[in-house]
Amino acid sequence: MKRDVAQVLRRHTERLMAIPGVIGTAESECSGHPCILVLVLQRTPELERLVPASLEGIPVEISESGPIRALDLAEPPPVG
Repeated sequence: MKRDVAQVLRRHTERLMAIPGVIGTAESECSGHPCILVLVLQRTPELERLVPASLEGIPVEISESGPIRALDLAEPPPVG
């Protein structure tokens, strides 16, 4: 099933990422079963309407993550 989720995610990521407010997609586990996770800046009724509940029979979950920034590996994080 994991490979099936990856294939479905690959087929739909471009369309999901085109939805305003969506900042990422991932394979995940929801209630003990494989699912597709859609990461959003802020969960809104509009996003809940636009993001499908499932894709090709695989459940889709929305997760509010806020902004995602790349980690600057050139400068170590402050200690203490």
